[in-house]
Amino acid sequence: MQFEDMKAKIEGGNGFIAALDQSGGSTPKALKGYGIEEDAWSTEEEMFALIHDMRSRIITSPVFSGEKVLGAILFERTMDGEAGGKSVPQALIERGVVPFIKIDKGLEDEANGVQLMKPNPGLDTLLHRAKALGVFGTKERSVINLANREGIAAVVRQQFEVGRQVLAAGLVPIIEPEVNIKSPERAEADQILLEEILKNLDALPGDDKVMLKLSLPTKAGLFDPLVDHPRVLRVVALSGGFSRSEACVELARNRGIIASFSRALLNDLRHQMSDEEFNASLGEAIDEIHGASTSKAA
Repeated sequence: MQFEDMKAKIEGGNGFIAALDQSGGSTPKALKGYGIEEDAWSTEEEMFALIHDMRSRIITSPVFSGEKVLGAILFERTMDGEAGGKSVPQALIERGVVPFIKIDKGLEDEANGVQLMKPNPGLDTLLHRAKALGVFGTKERSVINLANREGIAAVVRQQFEVGRQVLAAGLVPIIEPEVNIKSPERAEADQILLEEILKNLDALPGDDKVMLKLSLPTKAGLFDPLVDHPRVLRVVALSGGFSRSEACVELARNRGIIASFSRALLNDLRHQMSDEEFNASLGEAIDEIHGASTSKAA
């Protein structure tokens, strides 16, 4: 797949995007969920080798293909690694899956009810390297905890600033201002976020398109204006702490939005499974998430 082929697949394909981008801070939790306890490694390198083995097992599974999985978001170390004897981006492309990379360096401390992204001075170098490896797009995450307009405006402004940097490098950004689903002001935060995103979309120069990765809204259909916006390539949803069944029910209530789940995709996978058991469990998760992404409730 060339860039335009990948763009067409993401924009019009029937499927979802797998999030395989757990970073250093969340890797021990991901490994524990996979059945590997912390005493299984003694160095950070050994820890990352174990999570890479898990991701490689997923990527090379016969059920993980472009038929239902449109794209996959990678951690930087995963992008630089191999799966099945090929670079991970190339292994994905050969399976019909569009590669993305997580580019943020984590979150600042909370201020004005939000957590902005930390500075990322090496971003241009990373984007150039990702482009050379065949990566199509990026993902960067901020968090919104309260319905503070000043804070939410700052999150969205920073996200679009980074997004323009990504577009200038020839990649497509996934802008992810996550609303904490446990927020006591979640509905109000959803509404403010919608308004701020629309302002920034309308101010985008040229005719480039961005993607959006959002928490599923409390009010079904709230993000329809984003789904329909001419500057949005695709809207995807994070599971945000919902179980897979809960996330799929919420997702099916929102037209035009597809999944980009991490925990909800990987929850039932275990290191100890045989390949047959592993592939069957992964296949069940893929089928359920694909169904909620493509078959919407009335």
